[in-house]
Amino acid sequence: MRTLIMGALLAGLAAGNAQAQPIKPTIVLVHGAFADSSSWNGVIPFLEQDGYRVVAAPNPLRGVRADADVVADLVRSIAGPVILVGHSYGGSVISEAAAGQANVKGLVYVAAFAPDVGETAIGLTGKFPGSTLGPALAPPVSLGSGGKDLYILQARFHDQFAADVPPAEARLMAAGQRPIAEAALSEAATQAAWKTVPSWFIYGDADRNIPPAAMAFMAQRAAARQSVVIRGASHVVMVSHAPEVARLIEKAANAD
Repeated sequence: MRTLIMGALLAGLAAGNAQAQPIKPTIVLVHGAFADSSSWNGVIPFLEQDGYRVVAAPNPLRGVRADADVVADLVRSIAGPVILVGHSYGGSVISEAAAGQANVKGLVYVAAFAPDVGETAIGLTGKFPGSTLGPALAPPVSLGSGGKDLYILQARFHDQFAADVPPAEARLMAAGQRPIAEAALSEAATQAAWKTVPSWFIYGDADRNIPPAAMAFMAQRAAARQSVVIRGASHVVMVSHAPEVARLIEKAANAD
């Protein structure tokens, strides 16, 4: 009888401790231009093995507000806390999508834009010297809607976008790149969630898409909890340095 009572007490304590453990946030990853959700394939296993649920969100790459609405709908469907992670143009999207979302507990900018209200991706890129993206773009693809889509020339993709990725892998990325609407890069932000939501930044000092000085400026302006600079890393730091990116995401997830 005593053994049964002790067993019940221990089971109750174990259940109580399990209930007391905080819920791990869901990690929502938002890719940027000239990429797709597979760009997070190196990061996802690290997060999942540490017990995080991960969603690599589709980013239509049509416009900041429209893309943010897609991500915001996804965030609203998730029960519990969320960490939003954006790469490149995806940073503009998460800054917009997180506004007014009470369950978004942190923003992680991976070689990404963090625009203030009224700012654009193209404007922030031109604010500091160093980007060589313009000459690496293919001639715009005209759309029936009157807009234009942008791609990086496949022959320039490795050096421009993914210089620290093995050439064979970069060729696959180049062939599978998704275009961004030209208008999206000049669409002004209407929200800047980093002003009220804690943020973390990570980027490479050899980025040729977004000048490292621009990312340092945005991280400082956002009063980032932590800003990590990876020496020699290209624009796709989440591909070439997946463990470091995953580590920073987990820091954001574990922050108070």
